[in-house]
Amino acid sequence: MDAAVVELADRIRALLGGAGEIEERGMFGSRAFLSEGRILVGARKGGTLLVRVGAERAAVLLTEPGVARAVMGARTMSENWLDVAPEVVSDDRGLMEWIDLAREDAGAA
Repeated sequence: MDAAVVELADRIRALLGGAGEIEERGMFGSRAFLSEGRILVGARKGGTLLVRVGAERAAVLLTEPGVARAVMGARTMSENWLDVAPEVVSDDRGLMEWIDLAREDAGAA
């Protein structure tokens, strides 16, 4: 894992505040944060945030600067998976907004 992954994972962990329902796992060279066995967010190469949201919300969020459909290797992920550029989550307020979006959609699933 690169230093940006470690730093972003540390920030996510701190913002989640040791929430008991959150599990952390290393996956594909990144750190994933799961709730009830489902990935909410992940810290990816270069400090990119991986976010899982509902398809309808994803369609709206894709219009935001710095947000794109997630790509893993040569594969584009389903519409529920977004990559959020490091500059979008450079402060804790912005990062927490994305974590909250993922939690809201996970609760509705």
